[in-house]
Amino acid sequence: MLDTTQSDAAAPPEDRRGCLFALSQPPLMIFLAVIGCLLLMASLHDLLLL
Repeated sequence: MLDTTQSDAAAPPEDRRGCLFALSQPPLMIFLAVIGCLLLMASLHDLLLL
């Protein structure tokens, strides 16, 4: 039978990546920028035109 267990020596060390790594991703920053612009335009519309 084939041994599929991994030993501790072969396992790569896991890097803990937190919120700053997630915010450094370009698709997430583009998404947040679009949502922020939409909220800004809606609030300016409410304040200035209504």
